[in-house]
Formats: sequence, C-alpha cells, structure tokens
Amino acid sequence: MNEEQKQPVPEEAEEAVSQQETAEGPVPQEEAEKPEKTPKGKKKKEKGYTFTREQVEQMELAAKQLESVKDQFVRLTAEYENYRKRTAKEKDSLYQDARADTVREFLAVYDNLERAAATEGDDDSPHKKGLVMIFHQYQELLKNLGVEEIEAQGQPFDPESMNAVMHIDDENYGENTVAQVFQAGFRMGDRVVRHAIVQVAN
Repeated sequence: MNEEQKQPVPEEAEEAVSQQETAEGPVPQEEAEKPEKTPKGKKKKEKGYTFTREQVEQMELAAKQLESVKDQFVRLTAEYENYRKRTAKEKDSLYQDARADTVREFLAVYDNLERAAATEGDDDSPHKKGLVMIFHQYQELLKNLGVEEIEAQGQPFDPESMNAVMHIDDENYGENTVAQVFQAGFRMGDRVVRHAIVQVAN
C-alpha cells in the first residue's frame, strides 16, 4: 500500500488534535509518561514506632534519674557559690583584723610623740622641731594606711567609737557632749581600731 492509498483521518479527530496543539502546544512524550505527583499539602504516611511496656518503663526511669542528677547539680553549684563568697569574706575579715591589730600596737608610739610635741619649750629648738617633724610624718603614715583619727572634741558622745571615763557639769557644753579628749581614737574604714577616751558634759 502506497502513501496515496492511506486511510483518511476523520474530520472530528483532526479538529480535536488541532485545538489541543493550539491551546497547550504539543505534549512531550516524557511528560505524558510521568507518574502522577502527590497533591500539595499531603504528606506520605510515616511509619509509627511501637514500644514494649518494659521499654516505656525504662525510658521513664531514665528521665527521672536525669531530673534527679540535674537537681543535685543545681544544689551543688549553689552550695559552692555560697562557700566561695563565705571564704572570701572570712579571708578579707582576717586580713582587716590583722591590719587593725598591727596599727593598734603602733598607736602607743603615736601617743608618746603627740605628748612630746605638745610639751612646753622653745619652738625654735632643733630638738622640738625634730619631734614635731617626726610626729607629722607619723600622722601622714597612718593616713596612707587608711587610719583616721576619730573627731571627738565638742562632738556628741558616741558609745560606738568613744569611752567616757569622766562626766562634768559645764554650761559651756551641751548635754552629752565631749568636753575633753584624754586619748585619741582611730578608725580604719568602718572598723574602730581604738576607742577615744573622753570626758562628757552632762
């Protein structure tokens, strides 16, 4: 059978093919053979896992043990932090106590120098000038160590930093006011190194 003797294609079939090619273009053979895709929004079912009762109990036990270990860790951390702060505070307190004790021992020398510098005599004498110079040097040394004299003369009596050894009736001073200082008191920061010994007016 030659090409001229081919069977004619029905007109309706020709029209349908022509409309499809005009609207969408020719359909590739590969696309026609592709399998249908899963619609969007739908996931493939995942396989579920099943556990035995024994496995579930083991997992619950492991979770409880983990929580217990976590609690122990938190408690130990808090205890260590408290211990660290406490030991640091104790160490600082011991250091400050040692400083105060050392300074207190040297205050007797301060008292002697103060009395010597206050004695009557020729202010122009080399001996008196030397004593005054040494006394001022000693005062500067205490100041550099952070030791300050407690201001007491004419101040209200403070039992925290002063010791009253005498009382006097004097209208020139207000009630409970320091009238005279017998021995200077000193403090180092907030710590009283030595109480001032004073006379208080009633």
